[in-house]
Amino acid sequence: MANALDGLRVLDLSRVLAGPWATQLLGDLGAEIIKIEHPVRGDDTRSWGPPFQFGEDGDTREASYFLSANRNKKSVCVDISTEAGQSVIRELSASSDVLVENFKTGTLEKYGLDAASLRLINPRLIYCSITGFGQTGPYADQPGYDLLIQAMGGLMSVTGVPDDEPGGGPLKVGVALVDIVTGLYAANAIQAALLHRERTGQGQIIDISLLDCLVAAMANQSQGFLSTGENPERMGNAHPSIVPYDVFSTLDGHIVLAVGNDLQFIDLCERIGCAELLRDHRFATNGARVANRISLTSLLTEKLRTRSTEHWMNLLQNSKVPAGPVNRMSDVFENAQVRARGSSITLPHPTLGTVPGIACPIRLSHTPVTYRSAAPTLGQDTLNVLTTVLGYSPDTVERLRSEGQFGARTAVVTPR
Repeated sequence: MANALDGLRVLDLSRVLAGPWATQLLGDLGAEIIKIEHPVRGDDTRSWGPPFQFGEDGDTREASYFLSANRNKKSVCVDISTEAGQSVIRELSASSDVLVENFKTGTLEKYGLDAASLRLINPRLIYCSITGFGQTGPYADQPGYDLLIQAMGGLMSVTGVPDDEPGGGPLKVGVALVDIVTGLYAANAIQAALLHRERTGQGQIIDISLLDCLVAAMANQSQGFLSTGENPERMGNAHPSIVPYDVFSTLDGHIVLAVGNDLQFIDLCERIGCAELLRDHRFATNGARVANRISLTSLLTEKLRTRSTEHWMNLLQNSKVPAGPVNRMSDVFENAQVRARGSSITLPHPTLGTVPGIACPIRLSHTPVTYRSAAPTLGQDTLNVLTTVLGYSPDTVERLRSEGQFGARTAVVTPR
């Protein structure tokens, strides 16, 4: 079967996570992704470890962080600070549909690789810039990282235990969620721009910022503040509007209950042997349960602590109650549902043998995603792309490399 984005070429000048996450998704959907990397350092995340994935020799390694966001890509090493490097980017942009970059605002302009310059060469180009704070506003020239934006965008103000409880204080989410969300917004915007170009023939510029994306992704928390003027508070694992919706201790672990309506609450109480709670007016409706959150949580905790997580999960199996254990990653990948959905994959790697990976969660009936290659080694496809896409002769590539235009000697690698 064909892929949804077959024939689309994406020039990827992004590093770390938000940009690479967006381009990896486009690559999974079939686009050709040409990843431009610094000849010596490569993508920053190549050195972000541990953990590392090691080859069979025990010495060859690649950072798991890099592997997680760069499959289905070709790695091309050029130094954009050189004239030859800039020329390569201009030539590639002329034959590309999309360019994604996450340099600090204004950086690429000094190299003549900004949106205005490259769209003069290719008016159909969709140029997506991902920055911490966007192309406009007083913070436009400031760098932005996930942790910083989690703090500034309000996420840490609602994540963690209340200040007056043990361990209280703001916490970041345990994954770089702002980068992930921004990558998803960027990929969505790119596909919208592609559809517009299909209708009009016009490319366009996309301005995506980490801060904008988090403010939007705060969803009901942002909307609640705008509606009331009241700041939401940290509530640990509890929900501000639904009870019981929390983590509860069991005899040997923890269980999550996410009771979203009165029928689910009735089913919960009957199954776990707490039918007396159904006769208590304090818990008759969700509104009443929210008002009496502390009392109900205490009663449920007392009950659930008497038996194991497995015991409660068996009782609640096939019930109306959304319930589940708090899994470690080892539990996640042993979960029957996760295994049935094929959520882990294995891909061949040119130096590591094979590497595990996480499947793309998108399921398309006619144009399924494909996994063509693991994350590339640094410069793995430089020679191939320069000769087959741009028509450079091997001698020209070697001359430019020897002149230092492409950086380190190891940057130009014979294609696999």
